[in-house]
Amino acid sequence: MYLILRLIQKLVATLNSEGTPGQVGAGMAIGTVFGLTPLMNLHNLVILAFVMVFRVSFPAVMLGWFVAVPFGFALDPVFDSIGLTMLETLRLVPLWTTVANAPVIALFNLNNSVVLGSFVCWILVLVPLYFGMRICVAKYRERVYARLQGTKVFKVVKGSKIYGFYRMFRPE
Repeated sequence: MYLILRLIQKLVATLNSEGTPGQVGAGMAIGTVFGLTPLMNLHNLVILAFVMVFRVSFPAVMLGWFVAVPFGFALDPVFDSIGLTMLETLRLVPLWTTVANAPVIALFNLNNSVVLGSFVCWILVLVPLYFGMRICVAKYRERVYARLQGTKVFKVVKGSKIYGFYRMFRPE
């Protein structure tokens, strides 16, 4: 129960963070790679480094990861068939041979059908997911959060000493 409450708290905090809707949307879109693809691959480390270097909402990355995990497990057979089709396509065999024999690129494990299929599917949905999440975050802030700020419960919680104490230790 505690974990569910913490997740809801993180979700609300992420949606109401100081980051722009673009930063939150990018974080959620990028975070889905960790849930869709098998975790222990070099491409995930490269993407994590990308997230740390550029201004992307890290809590949104974690939220995107959490939301995408069930979809990753459910879509594994689809990813496997897509990856297997790509690996067995005769025109692409020389490419996969080169990739598998390259010193560093081989660590991306693209000769695994699930890894390849899930990574390709993530690449295909990355841009639409980014724009969709960006719009959703902006609409949430404009409509839902603005409405919540006017409620008595919100004002009571925000005016309480506990909230003031929480704000003292909240990194900004």
